[in-house]
Amino acid sequence: MRGNTFYSDFDTESLREESRRPDEYRTPFQVNRDRIIHTSAFRRLQSKTQVFLSGEYDFYRTRLTHSIEVAQIGRSICASLKSRSDFLGEEFYIDPELVEAACLAHDLGHPPFGHAGERTLNRLMKESGGFEGNAQTLRMLTQTIFTGRRRGMNPTRALLDSILKYRTLHGELDDPENHFLYDEQGEYLGFVHAGEKFPSELVPGKRRDGFRSIECEIMDWADDTAYSLNDVADGVNAGFLTLGRLERWAGDLGLEGADAAHLEELMAAIREERVEGLMGRKIGNFIGACELVKRDDFMSAKTNRHQFGLQVEDSVKNESRLYKRMAFEIVFRSPQLAQLDRKADHLLGAMFEVLSKNYVDAGAGGPRWRLLPPAAEEAIAEARDRRERARLVCDTIAAMTDGLAVRTYKRLFDADFGSIVDLV
Repeated sequence: MRGNTFYSDFDTESLREESRRPDEYRTPFQVNRDRIIHTSAFRRLQSKTQVFLSGEYDFYRTRLTHSIEVAQIGRSICASLKSRSDFLGEEFYIDPELVEAACLAHDLGHPPFGHAGERTLNRLMKESGGFEGNAQTLRMLTQTIFTGRRRGMNPTRALLDSILKYRTLHGELDDPENHFLYDEQGEYLGFVHAGEKFPSELVPGKRRDGFRSIECEIMDWADDTAYSLNDVADGVNAGFLTLGRLERWAGDLGLEGADAAHLEELMAAIREERVEGLMGRKIGNFIGACELVKRDDFMSAKTNRHQFGLQVEDSVKNESRLYKRMAFEIVFRSPQLAQLDRKADHLLGAMFEVLSKNYVDAGAGGPRWRLLPPAAEEAIAEARDRRERARLVCDTIAAMTDGLAVRTYKRLFDADFGSIVDLV
């Protein structure tokens, strides 16, 4: 890395050998970031649910605006640490372009309809390796993000390491609901760890998933910051987090101390219509609460990315947990969102059933109906077995935006919708 000794050739090595352009002016991490931004997968995030269905109102966050906010926070954490930490300097620092790339990529694998869609696809794929948003992001970066040619973007080792929040394979867990990688992705863990095996104490599950690079920790805290604060702001704007509901919620929990003070501060901001400003100021507080600490793990000898960890002040972590709990119990558990989740489950389940019967269970004669684009059908025809065909059908559904999923459902099941001139 030019001018930054924090990284070595080990960090910038790509999954596949790739010749660099002789006039290349970008670092490998800048190349990674730029490739993510210019994909259709990144653009589709503008029409995927964050909290509220995309397109309902123009001021609610989508997966795209959320990812941009996470990237800004991640870069700011890098700048803050560089300016304050005694471990870092002008020629030894955490690369903001690498962290930005991880932040922009972290939600690429999420399906339509948010976490409801993720739960539905995991249930439908239970016998074929499951579905998990983080695992799907890894699959896209390494194998499928360029859909026309069905190949990955050839990411660097450091980028893959920075998006791996979970490092346990589906088959290592009993009936996993989330937080896993697909079994066939073990080879990418092997690449990231350069063949090093997990030490015996890092057993599958939470202990192994807690093993992360410094960039992954920054990305994860930037994500926590964005959704714990901004989901609350969206909840207020949508009329879910009202003064009456907050008072009843606080009374049921018996909040006191710092939690009660944070809630009163939020309620005062609601009364004075300055919630966005309050949350913007708190983003700065959450960034300033980060500190770099030394650590030692089984990858520390190979890369500086595992010689340092991110430490966040306990008071700020507790505040973040308060806002996440607030959003979950008042917004996400509301009947209105539960009804939308039920609809999402029905839509995706019905589409998956039709596509599975047509492609996954197709006999020697092949599919009866041509329901998918030619590139997807060609990939399914070349699949080795039923499990791989199911994964490819799942890829197709997971890539859909909220709107495309609804339109596809209507074309398949609504007799009064669609015509031969419909293209998308």
